[in-house]
Amino acid sequence: MKPFDIGELVLLAALWGASFLFMRVSVPEFGPVVLAAVRVGLASLLLIPLLASRGQLASLRQHWKAMLLVGALNSAIPFVLFSFAALSITAGLSSIVNATTPLWTALVAFVWLRQGLTRWRVLGLVIGFAGVAFLAWDKASFKPGAEHSGFWAMLACLAATLCYGLAANATRRYLTGVAPLAVATGSQAAAALLLALPAAWLWPVLPPGRLAWGSALGLAVLCTALAYLMYFRLMSRVGPTNAVSVTFLIPVFAILWGALFLQEVITAQMVVGGAIVLVGIALALGLVGAKPR
Repeated sequence: MKPFDIGELVLLAALWGASFLFMRVSVPEFGPVVLAAVRVGLASLLLIPLLASRGQLASLRQHWKAMLLVGALNSAIPFVLFSFAALSITAGLSSIVNATTPLWTALVAFVWLRQGLTRWRVLGLVIGFAGVAFLAWDKASFKPGAEHSGFWAMLACLAATLCYGLAANATRRYLTGVAPLAVATGSQAAAALLLALPAAWLWPVLPPGRLAWGSALGLAVLCTALAYLMYFRLMSRVGPTNAVSVTFLIPVFAILWGALFLQEVITAQMVVGGAIVLVGIALALGLVGAKPR
């Protein structure tokens, strides 16, 4: 990759790593469902005019069923689940579990799309999920007093990454050939529609403060709308395999932001478990262990 592409990849990882920080700050005042709705709603308001300016709004009507499915699996459900997890576990730990998304994507592709798994990929799946189990076994990285909910938070993160894996394969199956900007916009708008009524019902009685709103805005504008645009542009220039390597960098930034701004403790268990997960991902993606064709 060119230096400019590498720089953009690092910036994208920094933005997506910051999303876990923003969730930790804002979710106690918004609640998981409302925060997710605000996130996708504001992102949609930014992306729809951009899509209209490029004359691609017709794609939303043409593929609305598939975009509704992808919106639920890629945004609405996982955003709620990660926001719920942010109430109990650190930003760094959530980001490490989020890094298992390529593992779920490969597993879902094997079951659903009958995409073959090499021995190296199977080994990567085993190692990656073993790393998650290693992380879940230890409670040292959980917030004080939240040990009782730590298991459910980890389970929520895993369920969210499974949704990401399903969404990636659904996109491949039903939205191949559709403009990436249209997919990003349609999925965010669909998620906003799905979460509108639950968010209205669960809207907090006490108005969220300025810091919570600022974090929610950062989550929507920087970590969703802008990040999606950067990701799809990067994918078009360097290819999906290189673009997905952002997965390796996100936990680094999430742990860094959590330590700097939330005084989260970086434990040896997180470092070792995260390294195990990343080794598994590298094997599952074919980045190591097998010669490229």
